[in-house]
Amino acid sequence: MAVHLVQILQHSLATCDDGSCLGIGDTYQGGIIFYLDGNGGGLIAAPSDQSNSAEWGCFGTSVNSGSTTLGYGNINTNVIVSACNTNGIAAEICQNITIGGYSDWFLPCKDELNEMWVTIGQGSVINGIVNIGGFTNYWYWTSSEGSSNESWRQDFQAGGQSSNGPKNSMYNVRAVRAF
Repeated sequence: MAVHLVQILQHSLATCDDGSCLGIGDTYQGGIIFYLDGNGGGLIAAPSDQSNSAEWGCFGTSVNSGSTTLGYGNINTNVIVSACNTNGIAAEICQNITIGGYSDWFLPCKDELNEMWVTIGQGSVINGIVNIGGFTNYWYWTSSEGSSNESWRQDFQAGGQSSNGPKNSMYNVRAVRAF
């Protein structure tokens, strides 16, 4: 019941700037809307995973991308890519993709990834569909660092988050972008 109420409230935050209303779960600008800021903007998840086995990178090195707050995924991603010269890491994968003509994708921070789980992942029901985002029942990397050896990750089966994901572990990656 509480999850259903959350969906109703989120859909009420639709943006209608161009005459057509957008809501959580709608396909828009290359992905799926999972967050609306109430001011005509929001966040979009890529329609599928970018990897199912990527490292966070820089094991043993702190890169100071610890911000967990909604809106910091892009900043964290830039910090990680600048500080970590390991190829094929989660942040680099997100930063280097183009989907639907958009090339401004990034690795979501802790709170952004949790918002995805709640609104378009296994924690949501939109029009009777659970997991409209098509997420795997496994861990996903965030751009939020925990320590020099560990970073935040999100379990997309049960919804839990953990700051002790070893940076050299292989987890799923889902890119996001702002609009």
